[in-house]
Amino acid sequence: MLQVQNISFGYTEKPVVQNIYFTVEKGQNIAVIGESGCGKSTLLKLIYGLYDLDQGQIFWNDTEVLGTSFNLVPGMPFMKYLSQDFDLMPYITVAENVGKYLSNMFPDQKAARVQELLEIVEMTEYADVKAKYLSGGQQQRVALARVLALEPEVLLLDEPFSHIDNFRKNALRRNLFAYLKSQGITVIVATHDSTDALSFADETIVLQNGKMVDKANSQDLYNNPINKYVASLFGEVNELKLSQLITVDEDLDELVLLYPHQLKVAENGLMNVVVKQSYFKGGYYLIKAVFDRKVIFFEHESALEINKEVRLMIS
Repeated sequence: MLQVQNISFGYTEKPVVQNIYFTVEKGQNIAVIGESGCGKSTLLKLIYGLYDLDQGQIFWNDTEVLGTSFNLVPGMPFMKYLSQDFDLMPYITVAENVGKYLSNMFPDQKAARVQELLEIVEMTEYADVKAKYLSGGQQQRVALARVLALEPEVLLLDEPFSHIDNFRKNALRRNLFAYLKSQGITVIVATHDSTDALSFADETIVLQNGKMVDKANSQDLYNNPINKYVASLFGEVNELKLSQLITVDEDLDELVLLYPHQLKVAENGLMNVVVKQSYFKGGYYLIKAVFDRKVIFFEHESALEINKEVRLMIS
């Protein structure tokens, strides 16, 4: 179990993370989301032991994670941390990069392990290519394979798919997270992509201004966001009064958060909005409209005429 106990840290006197506490069970996949600059990357570095904490403690089982004041070589040996700069050796091949930390005493086993990892990240055809000739996305996939070579107990991934094309990203995520789950490796992923949280994370941690806003099951977090900030991390969101959508007693009126798919056009809807833009999204259109000088987003099966008035209700 990973225990993060009320930790705080700042590069200067201003704290970057403040009073963060949570636990992670062995084998869990945890996503850390939040706006840029909220402390996601710093949190991963602290868990790995790259800095000394200003306050609090971090434990993996009974072992305390200690920073640079206690370790000549920063980082804990049972963890692996993949940063956003990859740190590959440019003048050796992809296979040599992946097998860099594997023993040479058993060359056949080493070669088989490297091949297995390259298959996971779909880079087998580049095994003999020097890293300097790879694109950013290809380098990121090689870096992912390398941190898995000596299977860690805890894997910390900082925006691990940020440079990878969408058409390849989906398959890679499925392969990687299925492999990590099968091996019982504890994973913490700092990401700006809500798909990483909703599709693969058991739980999601939300940070804002260096503080932990929420930690919950990813599906529950999406379906029941505690505020607009949390909901907005998963896409467009509308904050409306319930009375604008349905008939309610005045004392029962409240603010509600609704995603675009939760609103639909209906002749008997109470909210009358003016269409301003239609955005094609593949299987549907995202419609931008205005109600009482406030922007509203909803989904529709077709584009709508600009300045057309339509009525909305909860779908």
